[in-house]
Amino acid sequence: MKLAVTEGDPAGIGPEIVEIALRRRFEADIQVIRTGPRIPGRPSAETGRAALEAIDRAVGLALSGAVDGIVTAPVSKQHIHQAGVPFTGHTEYIAARAGVKSPTMLHVSDRLRVSIVTTHVSIRKLPMMITVERVLRTIHDTDDALRRYFGILEPRIAVCGLNPHAGEGGAFGREEIDVIAPAVEVAHKERRRVVGPVGGDTAFLRALRGEFDAVVAMFHDQALAPLKAVAPEAVNVTLGLPFVRTSVDHGPAFDVAGTGRADPAPLIQAIRVAELLLRSSRPLL
Repeated sequence: MKLAVTEGDPAGIGPEIVEIALRRRFEADIQVIRTGPRIPGRPSAETGRAALEAIDRAVGLALSGAVDGIVTAPVSKQHIHQAGVPFTGHTEYIAARAGVKSPTMLHVSDRLRVSIVTTHVSIRKLPMMITVERVLRTIHDTDDALRRYFGILEPRIAVCGLNPHAGEGGAFGREEIDVIAPAVEVAHKERRRVVGPVGGDTAFLRALRGEFDAVVAMFHDQALAPLKAVAPEAVNVTLGLPFVRTSVDHGPAFDVAGTGRADPAPLIQAIRVAELLLRSSRPLL
């Protein structure tokens, strides 16, 4: 088992948490992708470019088979943009490099698991991006991951609505009626244990109480606002790639870099989850 661990933006906390994490959890088969000299707290186009180069090297190693998966430390989208590279996020960029059109973001913690139908997109674009195909694919990816990686034989999944109170029968929008409910119905016919559309304001509480093994959310903040409130140590897993990829669920924290206050626990957990995925099963392609 081999992992490539990127250091993120060299001006952020990435380099120090990688060093600490690997010192605390040393494995001979973990490789660190170094991005260059430390510049704590001083991000720039140069540090953004260095962070992107590290991602490229890690993906290259994974695609060549030199490593089995990658763990990514936080980067700054703003400073990668300043380097002249369109970049909406790790997930989209790595998927494109791997030739994967539609990856799924699954965020996991001991208390809650959440996947997202869309990734990093504008709120105004959401209605046109919520399609039966996308919702159903996310249900499939989530269900399959829970079975293969986490040993849950019959996963119970809640699928959120897009609108408040899951649309209130069409009073607040028709996405639930025209898109989400039909996707759930197909999943039912496939004998998957799926409930929805469920109001986003109740789905997560029900999952925390043990009613569901995972929640399928429609958009980024619907998923991550409750998740980070109850499980800041959650790990981001990209499903659908030809290799394992996990990541911390926090940013580069430029204001903390170099102060000695950076917490390596989320990165240690991201490494542990990557190891778990590799031990459990090969990812679905």
